[in-house]
Amino acid sequence: MDKKKGATPLICHGHSRPVVDLFYSPITQDGFFLISGSKDSNPMLRNGETGDWIGTFLGHKGAVWSSCLDKNALRAATASADFSAKLWDALSGDELHSFAHKHIVRACAFSEDTKLLLTGGMEKILRIYDLNRADAPPRELENTPSSVRTVAWLHSDQTILSSCTDLSGVRLWDVRSGKIVRTLETKSPVTSAEVSQDGRFITTADGSSVKFWDANHFGVVKSYEMPCNIESASLEPKHCNKFVAGGEDMWVHVYDFHTGSEIDFYLLGYMSRFVKSWKFFQLCFVIYSCGQLIWRGCNKGHHGPVHCLRFAPGGESYASGSEDGTIRIWQSNPVDHHQEPDASVASEPTRDMKDATDAVANKIVDLQIAKQGETSESVGVKASETLEANLVASEN
Repeated sequence: MDKKKGATPLICHGHSRPVVDLFYSPITQDGFFLISGSKDSNPMLRNGETGDWIGTFLGHKGAVWSSCLDKNALRAATASADFSAKLWDALSGDELHSFAHKHIVRACAFSEDTKLLLTGGMEKILRIYDLNRADAPPRELENTPSSVRTVAWLHSDQTILSSCTDLSGVRLWDVRSGKIVRTLETKSPVTSAEVSQDGRFITTADGSSVKFWDANHFGVVKSYEMPCNIESASLEPKHCNKFVAGGEDMWVHVYDFHTGSEIDFYLLGYMSRFVKSWKFFQLCFVIYSCGQLIWRGCNKGHHGPVHCLRFAPGGESYASGSEDGTIRIWQSNPVDHHQEPDASVASEPTRDMKDATDAVANKIVDLQIAKQGETSESVGVKASETLEANLVASEN
């Protein structure tokens, strides 16, 4: 993939219906991989970096609500509305086993040691399958208070996390006893739950709230209110310094983990690498909302609600899946990673740069962005030209 074009999302077509789940494998000797679940019943495997299609797992007869890969990306698992969960050979695409259920299966997850498969769904039962004895009856945890929406493993497979479709909170199960030992309280049903790569945080989305929990002591570390109902959120895995969230407004928002502030383009810290490049201005757009101008990185593009978001294992990119049936892969930092920063240019935006940006904002107001007969695109071009001129002036 051309890193210089990284800020423009890679658009991955192939699904004919909404994309409802995404999962990245860990980094393997062959790279890392992305699997997607869709209402079209055909989970797809892709190169995690380029988004290139590798194969489609054929066999389900209903929507695939959940999909995952084991830590070596050698096997895949899927959970479907056809009352089954399936185990696949990720190299050949062959179905290895089908686990019959009595109702829709909404979630699945491999254990850390890849020996077990956890499933949950509309039956209100968590099932644990021993993959070394796939034909053996599963262990069942039957005290789930409602239909299961998400599942995950914690603490070296000693704890299970689950959320429900119509009840608030996240329930933590002790695997040995099969009992719920704790509930993490939320105001709304949890639509997304993710355990961070280093095992320190649990990221949840409920209603318009994104929360980060200490995965060992289970206290709330951070809690932020979003501008709309959020369906999914994901924490950057390498530095844990930012997170992405998306939902009903069709945007993919990027936020600072420590402050909860949405990251504006001139605060990215990488702006200095682009001040002399026209490409930088192509990465930005302007919206006019509630009488206030907001400049942000290029994170709009879906034509339907965002259902799922996940960071790549190295944190260099993140993927979004939407009602529009596409997957988009976005670069975390819209820069040429092969280009070393110019030591003569500050790595953080200077006051002059911010003043120049403010001048552009004032100029846009003068241009009357909402004036009839002039498109927002033409105004954006004028704004970009003005910004370039102001930045050049600020350097001299």
